[in-house]
Amino acid sequence: MTKKFDTPSFSADAVEVLEKDTPFKGYFQIDHYNLRHKFFDGGWSPTVSREIFERGHVVAVVPYDPVRDELVLIEQFRPGAYAAGWEPWLIEIVAGIIEPNEDLEEVARRETVEETGLEVKELELLGRYLSSPGGSTESVETYCAKIDATNAEGIHGLQDEGEDIRVVNVLASDAFELLDNGRITNGMTLIGLEWFRKRHQEFRTNWK
Repeated sequence: MTKKFDTPSFSADAVEVLEKDTPFKGYFQIDHYNLRHKFFDGGWSPTVSREIFERGHVVAVVPYDPVRDELVLIEQFRPGAYAAGWEPWLIEIVAGIIEPNEDLEEVARRETVEETGLEVKELELLGRYLSSPGGSTESVETYCAKIDATNAEGIHGLQDEGEDIRVVNVLASDAFELLDNGRITNGMTLIGLEWFRKRHQEFRTNWK
């Protein structure tokens, strides 16, 4: 019998946390859990010991100019890519960490200004997801932002955070080519641009 995966099999009540502590807290945080959870057959798992990377929660933004049919992407150094042996200067969409009690749309507008120098005219939610739920709490809320890319250029970012962010203007069609030829290697950017591609013509028509 075919099953629709429209609702989860369990709720959070099916998890029992036996012990939790925080062995490391710096720029990011690592929590250690001992827990158990229900099995699909009705029993309980043995105790599971896991370190969870408390990365914070993120707003990501795909800045789009419907008049010029251009996306404004950014390029910056990423130490995780460097440590993994990958090319460390990545082409990305705008993104920023959500501070406690911050409004998501306010974060989207602020980060777009900080990383591109551009004001957001309209915002629409594309979707939300968990980045790596096997070992991190990070979630990502992804928006498309209507912007005017006429004067998009230069180097941006916060100097006190060591940011060095280069603005890159690309036609939407060229951004899709970057996706298809494997030039985009940042997961957040891959997901955001693929979601945008599905609604490209809608945004181009409705936002002019």
